[in-house]
Amino acid sequence: MTAIEEKAQRLKQTLLETESAAVAFSAGVDSTLLLDMAHEALGDKVVAVTVRSVFVPQREIVQAQDFCASRGIRHVVLDADVLAVDGVRENPPERCYLCKRALFSMILRTARELGLRCVAEGSNADDLRDYRPGMRALRELSVRSPLLETLWTKSEIRELSGMRGLPTWDKPAMACLATRFVCGETLTPERLAAVEQAEELLRSFGFQTVRVRVHGDLARIELDASAQQALLRQETARTVRETFHALGFRYVALDLDGYRTGSMNAGSGV
Repeated sequence: MTAIEEKAQRLKQTLLETESAAVAFSAGVDSTLLLDMAHEALGDKVVAVTVRSVFVPQREIVQAQDFCASRGIRHVVLDADVLAVDGVRENPPERCYLCKRALFSMILRTARELGLRCVAEGSNADDLRDYRPGMRALRELSVRSPLLETLWTKSEIRELSGMRGLPTWDKPAMACLATRFVCGETLTPERLAAVEQAEELLRSFGFQTVRVRVHGDLARIELDASAQQALLRQETARTVRETFHALGFRYVALDLDGYRTGSMNAGSGV
């Protein structure tokens, strides 16, 4: 048995000890592996719970639904008005905490209604290196993080996902659309939708890891360095520029530093 397989057995044992669980499922790399392992361990005593809101691209909701349907996993989709949560619309540094506390309170209520003993989510050991105010909400609400508890790194999660044939093993990292905005900028459904459409356009050109960061009326595009030259091709650049202007961005900029997680934390006091 390989080290990854041994670690998978420890994760499965941790999940078995929960007896039953609602898994917060975003269709991302981490939550997909967690749900797949939980379903193997607990069978019909696990339920996937996905929260639909203006912070989540519709593409991710569809992928979550498709995955659960393909695996025969019970799936509940909750609708949340995240911008109605006190303080979230103003996008303060603790926005993620405020949002996660509200959303996981919803998931906990759903778990209780379904007779499930716990709620589990997909944070991993690498998340401890980044600014993650939402993790405080998870601790306060006693939400389990089995991948973190068993010390899984992102690279190990991808490796095991590949071994298990999961479609997300090489899926680019995804974060909620609110992370595209500078702290203190007001979040509205229209601005969030504009970012979603802008990123979908970039993906239509074959770019995999993309972020459109918003600074007032400027859209700053983050791509892997290897993709930047392709964006600058005349026809592609013209389409991007015209579409972004139509979406309400006055200025369109390519960030030569490329894609990096947590780039909006710089200068925001965190």
